[in-house]
Amino acid sequence: MIRVRARLVVLQFLVLMLLAVLTVRLWQVQVVRGSQFVAAATETRTRDVIVPAVRGQIYDASGRPLVRNRASLVVSVDRAELERMPDGGAGVLKRLAAVLGRTAKELRERIRPCGPHVTRPCWPGSLYSQIPIDDDVSTRQALQILERQEDFPGVTAEVQAVRDYPLGSGASQTLGYLQPVTEEELKKRSKLKANFSGVDLVGRDGLEYVYDEALRGSPGLRRVQVDRMGKVLGIERQTAPVPGDILITNMDANVQKVVDKALATAMKNAPKADGAAAVVLDVTTGGVIAIGSMPTYDPSVWAGGISEKDYQRLLSEKAGLPLISRATHGQYAPGSTFKVSSVSAMVRDGYPLHGKYDCPGVYDVAGTAFHNFHGIGLGTLDLHTALVKSCDTIFYKAAYEMWQRDGGLKPVARPKEPMTSTAKAFGFGRKTGIDLPGEVPGRIPGRAWKKKMWDATHHFSCLRAKNGYPEVEKKNPSRAAYLKRLAHENCVEGMEWKAAEAANLSIGQGDVLVTPLQLAAAYAALVGDGKLRSPRIGKAIARPDGTHVEEIKAPVTGRLPIDKGTRDYIRAALSEVTSDGTAAGAFSGFPMNVVKIGGKTGTAEVYGKEDTSWFASFAPAADPRFVVVVTVSQGGQGAMAAAPAAREIWEGIYGIKGQAALPGGKPVERLPKIRSDGTVVQ
Repeated sequence: MIRVRARLVVLQFLVLMLLAVLTVRLWQVQVVRGSQFVAAATETRTRDVIVPAVRGQIYDASGRPLVRNRASLVVSVDRAELERMPDGGAGVLKRLAAVLGRTAKELRERIRPCGPHVTRPCWPGSLYSQIPIDDDVSTRQALQILERQEDFPGVTAEVQAVRDYPLGSGASQTLGYLQPVTEEELKKRSKLKANFSGVDLVGRDGLEYVYDEALRGSPGLRRVQVDRMGKVLGIERQTAPVPGDILITNMDANVQKVVDKALATAMKNAPKADGAAAVVLDVTTGGVIAIGSMPTYDPSVWAGGISEKDYQRLLSEKAGLPLISRATHGQYAPGSTFKVSSVSAMVRDGYPLHGKYDCPGVYDVAGTAFHNFHGIGLGTLDLHTALVKSCDTIFYKAAYEMWQRDGGLKPVARPKEPMTSTAKAFGFGRKTGIDLPGEVPGRIPGRAWKKKMWDATHHFSCLRAKNGYPEVEKKNPSRAAYLKRLAHENCVEGMEWKAAEAANLSIGQGDVLVTPLQLAAAYAALVGDGKLRSPRIGKAIARPDGTHVEEIKAPVTGRLPIDKGTRDYIRAALSEVTSDGTAAGAFSGFPMNVVKIGGKTGTAEVYGKEDTSWFASFAPAADPRFVVVVTVSQGGQGAMAAAPAAREIWEGIYGIKGQAALPGGKPVERLPKIRSDGTVVQ
């Protein structure tokens, strides 16, 4: 009996101890750590979902979409959540691959981070954001994922806006493309970090890059209630995203199509052509009506992650570097299109505008024979006819005389260099400032440039002068010997600005390089009011409901160094090039009574390649409103490739062979009216 009582006492003691422990534990949980567990419980019941803003659309001047959004079901993966799983998410990816009709290997490649030794596809953005792996799934596929969330933790399927390009490959380098935000960008761009949703894309090139901040908008927030499997039970709180602004451009979609077709035809008709570009400018405003570059590409290749094959093609020289715009990045010797600057330099230096000049077939420049085209002499000409017939020797002589007055090889203290200084005043040798990224400045050579180049390269030249070019000698001994002699010359006297270089500059040859856009801007100033403008593609930025519009003007960046009389004289001469000059054949049969075209051909020699073909033109000739510049790399003579392409563009603009791209021959001046729902009144 005593034993039974003892056992009961022990049992009672144990029960009391357990109750005491439970009481202490409850006190710890509810009082000491109560707030901590409440917060943890709340966290497991809610999720904050960042809602990306709909990116603003890009319209042409009439309100036609150049870049628009389309609704698409997008499947995304949370890489961080997959990595926390025991199998690293392998099972989830395997099941997801079966639903999407892909392989698990392909999905793993799409979510792996990009790096120096990682080929595409890969994820170039932040590792802490949702990674889209398919941007065009069916409703059935999305439902399979959403209804079986327990099988697809870390996987979402939702409707998102995806970029769409109505022009296809047209103006792709100008419009640009989107890519995920990288960690480096978030660190460098504070404004981007403040409005980053975690799944946002940013502009990587073209207008998408330049106007990224306006187009991107601001993300919203949605706090949702979820169960333990992550399935959404309801919405607790929601803040709507602010859509991005609309960019209205000066471009015209119809003219852009005409330009792209003309460039494609020019490339096809010139067997060795490896690239082409065209620019259409509004002379009055500096607005870019169209800008094309060939080869081109379809910007939709970036959507959903670009493949390694497509990525390498965009960067391939063999493919013609389609990612690069030849209109703003292509640097070429301009040939005779440059003579408008040379005539201006002559007038500035005291040569009579209405004087008479000999145009022999050959002219001696410091002991070197410089020939006219095909060595044909044209007798005594005025500068008007020199431009129409494209005489070279008149300009060789003037440039040589200017070089001599500057002291020749022993320059005076302050050489005038009329050819170089005038070219720079025309905007050559510097960026135009267009609203596109990565524009190159071109090059205008002269005495200071030559000295700077020698300072940077003479050590290498002297080394080559001593050791030669053994790697070239194996294949071409004569070429190697020539390069060695040239290296020796550059080593000893490479700082000297020589007469031959001055002569070549006068006809747009030698070391001078310009971009098609620079030439277009210079011609627009020449045939317009004499003011150099920084071309603008953007025309206005508007809120999605049209309530506020901010217009974009092309700023004036300079003024040509010649008076109106000289400009009119040059314009009148160029107005005869298409009827009596070097472009007469290309424009044979063109109805000049409907619209008269003026212009200048250019044929620039390139060592080891076919000539670069140029045609810079304007219309109507008497009172120009548009400038059209076309260049075809390795296209041959200016009248053979570039001029026919320009003619095709003019025919499209004015409707010579069909419906006019610009009815009435004028660009759209009034901004399109945007409704409150974001649509455009056509």
